[in-house]
Amino acid sequence: MSIERVRRLLRQRESICLEFKEAKAELPETIFETICAMLNRDGGDILLGVADDGVVKGVNPTKVETLKTNLVNLSNNPQKLDPPFILFPLLHEIDGKTIIHIQVPASSQVHKTGNTVYDRSSEGDFRLTQPHRIAELFNRKKVHYTECAIYPALRFEDFKQELFPKIRNLIRSNNYNHPWLTLNDEQMLQKAGLRRHDTETGKEGYTLAAALLLGKDEVIKSILPHYKIDALVRRVNTDRYDDRDYIDTNLIDAYDRLMDFTVKHLPDKFYMEGDQRVSLRAKIFREVVANLIVHREYTNALAATFIIYKDRVETGNANNPHGEGPISPDNFAPFSKNPLISKFFTQLGWVDELGSGVLNVNKYLPVYASGKRPQFIEGSSFKMIIPLDEKMITKFTVSDGTVSDRVSDRVSDRVNKGVNEGIIESMSADVKSKLLKLVFAVMNKPLQKADELATGLNVSVPTVNRYIKILRLLEVIEFEGPSKAGGYVLSAQFTREIEI
Repeated sequence: MSIERVRRLLRQRESICLEFKEAKAELPETIFETICAMLNRDGGDILLGVADDGVVKGVNPTKVETLKTNLVNLSNNPQKLDPPFILFPLLHEIDGKTIIHIQVPASSQVHKTGNTVYDRSSEGDFRLTQPHRIAELFNRKKVHYTECAIYPALRFEDFKQELFPKIRNLIRSNNYNHPWLTLNDEQMLQKAGLRRHDTETGKEGYTLAAALLLGKDEVIKSILPHYKIDALVRRVNTDRYDDRDYIDTNLIDAYDRLMDFTVKHLPDKFYMEGDQRVSLRAKIFREVVANLIVHREYTNALAATFIIYKDRVETGNANNPHGEGPISPDNFAPFSKNPLISKFFTQLGWVDELGSGVLNVNKYLPVYASGKRPQFIEGSSFKMIIPLDEKMITKFTVSDGTVSDRVSDRVSDRVNKGVNEGIIESMSADVKSKLLKLVFAVMNKPLQKADELATGLNVSVPTVNRYIKILRLLEVIEFEGPSKAGGYVLSAQFTREIEI
């Protein structure tokens, strides 16, 4: 969350979606009542270390990490928050004082703390004790959040088992001390809210969100026959398409395939952010792709689309709108359409905090596309329009083919040269193919480590380390940054060769 937005929050008064709490050395007694109430209503922001009138008091610097750790652990503890909803508070320095920002999304479930249900109004948090009021809350969630629909006949065996090692590696690379890593696969799904018990109907089982995230293709098709994401390129043949990827698989693999599609058809600009070189294409389109997947209304038969034109990328997906019209990064209120799916993607490191997509695309796109600005339009179909720099696209699709063709050619040239000069040994066509996939994986998401690359390519870590060694000898990739925080990127020389 940007410091600018936190400063804007401090200039506002407390409301149904904003709460200030002083917290010098310990968590306020009512903190989980507020978290529970916001989860049950429309979400919101909590700022610890701030008085009721918005004056920054600060948190004791020696207690900050303890309070932050306690918030994470307690939000994952069903004795404190039931069902658990793991939160990740952020630290900010304001006028030399530290405050803790907790962004609480709206949840698709009904939560309790101290065995009591809380709701939220403009007056603050209040207990729900009357059965009909609690039933109304359950009904509102059920109607608005279809991802929570329970399928009692859905079994653990219906999930794609090879996804679990990939998920664990992604979680570990994002947070090596994540509490889910101590659980077995079925326990992890329980903690993620993907298996639930409906106290009103008595139904128990895995949810629609679980099926979409992890289901085998035939299982997803049996539940949602209409589900698909249509990725198209319409630069020459605007009536039909120049290239297409018809995606009807689980959301984990769908994310990877859409990111691969952007690598194949969109150019990149590497630039320095501080002392780190980053991929602008990855920065922008990981947000666009995640937004397309996470905020879709999956029970609607309208297909999601991701279309690349000469001058723009347009996406569209069925939406359960929370407002109408264009979204401004200066004053929008982020609202999660599928909190369970969004939370799962957050643990994988594919989604940052709620609302980060709008902010990050607005931040990086003007650098990527010569000052142009994106459009996010809320409605029954949620649309994103991401302008492109036509000169850059023209250069990208010159006579020697798309960037994927040029990368293939350059990698092949370097392999042949390396063999001829005795730098590397000759290799099979299959190994050459694996090397190329590794190069694309690094292009798609720079700064991955060997274990992440191994998971994405479905090979062992020793195997991927062998491929990495070859590509480093050929000066195609290099390791950038410190050993713990850095990862692999394309070498500067190779980047210049393929003109991206």
